[in-house]
Amino acid sequence: MTDSKTAAIILAAGKGTRMRSDLPKVLHPLAGRPMLAHLLDSLSELNFAKTAVVIGEAMDAVAVAASPHPTVVQTQQLGTGHAVLAARDALKDGDKDFSGDVLVLFGADPLISPDTITRMIEARHAAPEPSIVVLGFDAWEPGAYGRLVTTDDGSLTAIVEANDATPEQLEITLCNSGVMLIDGQHLWSLLERVDSANAKGEYYLTDIVALAGGDGLGCAVVEGDEDELLGIDDRADLACAEAYVQNRLRLAAMRGGATLSDPDSVRFSFDTSIGQDVSIGPNVVFGPGVSVGDNVDIRAFCHIEGAAIAEGAKIGPFARLRPGAEIGEDVHVGNFVEIKNATLETGAKANHLSYIGDARVGAAANIGAGTITCNYDGEAKHRTDIGDGAFIGSNTALVAPVTVGDGAVIGAGSVITKDVSPDSLALTRPAQKEVRNRKKTAQDKTKGKD
Repeated sequence: MTDSKTAAIILAAGKGTRMRSDLPKVLHPLAGRPMLAHLLDSLSELNFAKTAVVIGEAMDAVAVAASPHPTVVQTQQLGTGHAVLAARDALKDGDKDFSGDVLVLFGADPLISPDTITRMIEARHAAPEPSIVVLGFDAWEPGAYGRLVTTDDGSLTAIVEANDATPEQLEITLCNSGVMLIDGQHLWSLLERVDSANAKGEYYLTDIVALAGGDGLGCAVVEGDEDELLGIDDRADLACAEAYVQNRLRLAAMRGGATLSDPDSVRFSFDTSIGQDVSIGPNVVFGPGVSVGDNVDIRAFCHIEGAAIAEGAKIGPFARLRPGAEIGEDVHVGNFVEIKNATLETGAKANHLSYIGDARVGAAANIGAGTITCNYDGEAKHRTDIGDGAFIGSNTALVAPVTVGDGAVIGAGSVITKDVSPDSLALTRPAQKEVRNRKKTAQDKTKGKD
């Protein structure tokens, strides 16, 4: 937790043209949620007094994603310094400028952790209390990153954009992430003095470092991990960020007591909850909203989203659990079985080739291969209720709404359209007929001949 006199400004007005998408860049998902949401979630752990998001025109979807935090529209995109000034009024305390620390981040830099931000805040208030703390990193390939120019004692004297750097400055590997923490007592006056005399004709936030130095205000650098500071500008960057997030989620699952037989092939969502002694096979995909209890076995090639799986269940291989699936203790869901908006109670089994939607399957009930709950009549969904200990024969169609009582047996190949009483046998297939001494066809006569 941080001092409540810290505010955050997230710059999210960029159109993200290199993404080649109608979706605003900060709304592209990482592990199942928009990258902006990742950043806001990290900030929520730090108890900031205020957070404002700077967006561009016609970015209503971004404003919705940022809620309940206020958004400010930057009508002209004239650089990062101009964008921060656009948020000035949103942070004001009444008629007064916000005077606490102001953290400036980018919506397309979603991987920054609360720990890294906390280190910046600690550096800002440690002697000699620099007015500006910049988050930097040592880059393998500095390329187009801005360079951090420091003195021998580590003090920061300037941030130079690559387009404006001298050949000597381009040799510097300490690079600017873009994230800055600034003393609000100086921020606004410094920004008012920034000009656009640079290669792009923009108002750079980074210019306040040189201005602060000229005023005798100290500036410092906190170094972060290059992977954590990855900025997302195109879909290749997005893929790199997804890989980083997935590795972090896999590690958390394994540290929490799960076994992943082929970790690199398992895909988690940001909110996947995994219990202890869970076994997860190769090529398993978790969508949002999944919780898995202890001692669950999830076999290869399963796709699970919006589902709750209780202790001791066995899922897959090749099973699909869709939103609303509630899998009880010791339930078996086998290969090519799809469950949607349905509850399978303790010990129930659906081991092969079945669809169970909008249904309840009672405790210890058995669903035979090829069973279908026919839940949609073309206009509305209807429910199927299968009682405790019921046995549904293979290749059965249960036409909802329909109830199968406790202990009832449905004969294989039946189409059930009416309720079935408890402990009864129901079947609808016609009697088997046999025609003897059938006439041989021309095709029969040619069998076995080349």
